[in-house]
Amino acid sequence: MSFYKKIRNIAFLIEPEKAHSLAISALKTGLHVPSDNNSELLKQTVFGLKFNNPIGLAAGFDKNAEVPNEIISSGFGFTEVGTVTPLGQPGNEPPRVFRLPEDDALINRLGFNNDGMEIIYDRLSKTSKKGVIGINIGANKDTKDKLSDYQTGIKKFSAIADYITINISSPNTPGLRDLQSGQHFQELIELIKVNKKNGLKTPILIKLAPDLTKKELESIIELSIDSKIDGLILSNTTIERKNIRNKRFGNEEGGLSGKPLMKKSTKILRDVYKISEGKIPLIGVGGIFTSQDIIEKIQNGASLIQLYTAIVYEGPTLISKLKKELINQAERYGVKSINELVGSGIKK
Repeated sequence: MSFYKKIRNIAFLIEPEKAHSLAISALKTGLHVPSDNNSELLKQTVFGLKFNNPIGLAAGFDKNAEVPNEIISSGFGFTEVGTVTPLGQPGNEPPRVFRLPEDDALINRLGFNNDGMEIIYDRLSKTSKKGVIGINIGANKDTKDKLSDYQTGIKKFSAIADYITINISSPNTPGLRDLQSGQHFQELIELIKVNKKNGLKTPILIKLAPDLTKKELESIIELSIDSKIDGLILSNTTIERKNIRNKRFGNEEGGLSGKPLMKKSTKILRDVYKISEGKIPLIGVGGIFTSQDIIEKIQNGASLIQLYTAIVYEGPTLISKLKKELINQAERYGVKSINELVGSGIKK
């Protein structure tokens, strides 16, 4: 058993949100594992941004932009702050985060708890960025106009974010996933198009649910390409509970992340890459624990990947390990850049 896993057994005695707060506090005090083994093999440019490596920390960990530089220093190629809403809100009632150790998974129904855009903007604007920092924006739970909330977020963060992710796929805000379909999605796309016509240069990405049908995906992709959306993130957590072993928390409401999501999220990634014919950059998220998982995401169309749950189960040294293994993988494939492997599993 690894040293971290011995510690983890003790840490798992602590309530999940409290453990998360302790992790943020530790990073604030400089307690992180430095990692700078960024080989040229791992570097690439995606939607106009330069990434030292393809591994990002997904939104949900650094919700309030408290430790973005510490995350970059820990070895990530980029990090995503948020989800941030116009007004600060407490989120859903606890308990709202559940560990499923038998499944290497988490269920959360946090509900966009965050400090709000004003505080987070002020915090970020005083940060001298050490790497690529994206901002994940959402709508307040009680808002009467979700599109207006997204417009507020785009306007607020376009000057300081390296990219903005529009989160319309969390299962924990009532009605949010409705924005992924039909007239709602068209209206969202029109909002983004107006911003681009008015001079918005910040890359705009949209984060989608893994529970969409192929027909819904086809419509989303067509509109996204026509409107020059800069990228799609695939995927958010799932509401599906297939083959979950943990009986205590397995049926809790919320979004499921971790290993059970790998197959489902990779399938939607592959479908989107095939439907779009590789015309829009994709970020693969969901179930990534190993370098082989990363390669699988890349070969199925991901230019970049994000993870979060794996850090909970494998510890902070995971990133250095993954990068070292990815370098070995790239050398084994005989490529000059990991980017050469994007979609290679489909093209064959």
